[in-house]
Amino acid sequence: MTSLTPADLAGIDAQLAATDELLATAYPGDDGSRQPVHTVYVPGDTYTPGLEAAWGAAALHAVSQAGGIAALAARVGVQADDVDAVASRVAAKLESEPIEDIRLDFEDGYGDRGAVEDEDAARAARIVAGSVAAGTAAPFIGIRFKCFEAPTRARGLRTLDIFLGALLEQGGLPDGLTLTLPKVSTVAQVEAMADAAAAIERANGLPDGRIRFEVQVETPQLILGASGRSPLAELPTAVPGRITAFHYGTYDYSASLGISARYQSMEHPVADLAKEVMQLAAAGTGIRISDGSTNILPVGDRAEDAWALHARLVRRSLERGIYQGWDMHAHNLATRYIATYAFYREGYPASAVRLRNYLQKTVGAVLDEPATARALAWFVLRGVQCGAIGADEVQTDIGISESELLLLAHPRLAAA
Repeated sequence: MTSLTPADLAGIDAQLAATDELLATAYPGDDGSRQPVHTVYVPGDTYTPGLEAAWGAAALHAVSQAGGIAALAARVGVQADDVDAVASRVAAKLESEPIEDIRLDFEDGYGDRGAVEDEDAARAARIVAGSVAAGTAAPFIGIRFKCFEAPTRARGLRTLDIFLGALLEQGGLPDGLTLTLPKVSTVAQVEAMADAAAAIERANGLPDGRIRFEVQVETPQLILGASGRSPLAELPTAVPGRITAFHYGTYDYSASLGISARYQSMEHPVADLAKEVMQLAAAGTGIRISDGSTNILPVGDRAEDAWALHARLVRRSLERGIYQGWDMHAHNLATRYIATYAFYREGYPASAVRLRNYLQKTVGAVLDEPATARALAWFVLRGVQCGAIGADEVQTDIGISESELLLLAHPRLAAA
């Protein structure tokens, strides 16, 4: 016997209809596509054909001068059992795909050059289009234009418009196009960016939603607004489907809170708080999170200490669930991949055993539930997508293909 009548149940469904709609639309979850492990920033007028390969060669040369990748991996703390596997994979990565994501910077890294920026933006688009067509461009590539604060708004919009227009003249927007809106302080600025994107789409016959963008978290006002609420948390529903990622800006954010230059860092407490809010705001929305950069570069006499610092900071971000960061120098590529590959390879054996036991319904030392199995699969999938783990290893150790691993990590894709 039950007490709830059909009318009761219908009333509850009606009461929760708005919640159902919110969960279905605002929290679709991650789409399972590849997320780059880093973003490289270069001044907008310095990008040249073959820059990606040149950075890879520079990283390999710097590490060879320091004793080789295996030696560097050992010095920055990679477990002895993993050193050879990590080193061989990092060497292959630096030769084949040294940069996963690159942003041509027309903001802080470029400065105010007046009308010259028009031609630099158009030239950058032509070179990007050529590199994409030649297959030499990074998988993800685009620009950071100037922010939407009053002094730079018109310039930022013009550069964005020129860059996208030139790309369209060269044959279309590349699949890996990524755009970055910096120094966001309010929801209105992001809404304005979405409106600009929609206007460019209409003018060029592009599908609605084709132009998406990242939001840089560089101001405390985006974490805690004048109303006492977090504008950052409002962004996913303010411009549904437009935002691809939240990127933390280490130095602008720290300086805005009065942190002296000596102590500005990716691991300062103010940075951790901001990134925790970013993770909370993005959870379930499909928006990715990226950490910022370190300005301690591995060059000259300080190279060893800088490599060790960078490797530790990359590992720290990964352990905190932030799978992407910024790299500002070619020599950082070595420790980016060493630390990233070591993270996945160290965790892979135990994850593989637990996933195999879960799929085979075998009781092992850990009894995993579906949510944990998804997390394990997501971890392994990220390792495969960045090159730390081979799809052949997954097939042998877990007994599933990469496509099956994707569906295990993101079961909503199967339903779609």
